[in-house]
Amino acid sequence: MIKKLMLAVALLCASMGAAFAQVDVNKADTAALDGVKGVGPAMSKAILTEREKGGEFKDWADFQKRVKGVGEKKAVKLSEAGLQVNGKALDGAAAAAAKPAKASAKPAAKPAAEAAKM
Repeated sequence: MIKKLMLAVALLCASMGAAFAQVDVNKADTAALDGVKGVGPAMSKAILTEREKGGEFKDWADFQKRVKGVGEKKAVKLSEAGLQVNGKALDGAAAAAAKPAKASAKPAAKPAAEAAKM
């Protein structure tokens, strides 16, 4: 019984890893593109149409230039979701995701002891 439970857990973990598979825009079909978070039916159609019209995408810059609606921020999100161009993720996508939020412009609240002196 415990062996069956362990097997089920192992299979579940393995299937979760497969959900984050890398998808290359130059090789993927509609279903594979739709499986990437952030790519919907309209974008996958635009990618395939542009790939048929202009050939394979050379790099991320070429991809962003040719596919309408893919700017720098969108490209970072797509790369983080597993989209690749020629087998490569967007340079700096992980660094952009890890970038800390801007510091607040508001001054820190005064300590209670300092406020009591006034």
